[in-house]
Amino acid sequence: MSTQTTSPEVAPVKKAGAWRARLDQLMALIGLLVIFIVFSIADPQVFPTYSTITRILFSTVVVGVLALGATLVIITGGIDLSVGTGMTLCAVMGATFIVNWHLPIWLGILMTIVFGGLIGLVNGANVAILGLPPFIATLAMMMVAQGLALVVSHAAPIYFDTTAHASFMGLSTGSIIPGSNFPNAVLVLLVAAVIAHVLLNKTLLGRYDISIGSNEEATKLSGINTRKWTMIIYAVAGLFTGLGGIMISARLGSAQPATGSGYELQAIAAVVIGGTSLSGGKGTIVGTIIGALIISVINNGLQILSMPQEWQNVILGLVILVVVFIDQLRTRRAATN
Repeated sequence: MSTQTTSPEVAPVKKAGAWRARLDQLMALIGLLVIFIVFSIADPQVFPTYSTITRILFSTVVVGVLALGATLVIITGGIDLSVGTGMTLCAVMGATFIVNWHLPIWLGILMTIVFGGLIGLVNGANVAILGLPPFIATLAMMMVAQGLALVVSHAAPIYFDTTAHASFMGLSTGSIIPGSNFPNAVLVLLVAAVIAHVLLNKTLLGRYDISIGSNEEATKLSGINTRKWTMIIYAVAGLFTGLGGIMISARLGSAQPATGSGYELQAIAAVVIGGTSLSGGKGTIVGTIIGALIISVINNGLQILSMPQEWQNVILGLVILVVVFIDQLRTRRAATN
């Protein structure tokens, strides 16, 4: 009769990994505070106000929701370039369900989120079954979703009725907190973040997600069906894409088939800035939310300072470049230790 023993090195390794994750979160949080303080000093009359903070939180919602799903994918060592146009297609489908098909709002929302899951499932199947590189598989889906959004909408926006669909738009711009202008969209992001955190840290999906990203071959040899779980992870990530489609259409009061381009880059940037490694195997939801907030603070701060849009993109690109470079340095250092 054999007994199972645990290597004494396992606990220290787990503790070291947890410590590094907390350190990454702390560094991201310090970065967020520093950036906020800098903009507050640059414009003390406008930036550190309740209305500005509320606007920053509100503008974080769509990118933040997309980044939650992107986190799950990137932890596997993959990438998802389709979240931006996939969100647009989901927004168009949601408007089709609710406006054109006259379905109940709750059912239209549910079907839109499920549709996002189907997009993710197709991406996962292309990666896990067909063996396509995640970059190519999701790049193809990005183009397909962009085209389908135009086809389904006939290249025209689909508008929600301000009376008949007031509750739908209130999901984003309304406020359930009495006596405040605090938008419901921020609460939706908070709930979505809690769900993503539980999935990543308290379920088999999260355990296998990290395991696949750390060493897919070893995970496969341990008896885990990595193809099945890769598909599931991409599908779950797609659910957040569907939710992103709901939130952006509720915010705009319409489904705009030409929007969505560029959101995938901001979502991936939020994930990386938050400490998730592009090499896979490491990442946190808290870090991703902090990363999304950093992007929103930078964008809003530069707008308040009347910085041209093209320079905003330059600065954000430089931030991403520095963060990815630091991540690569940490990966190389860990490999040599």
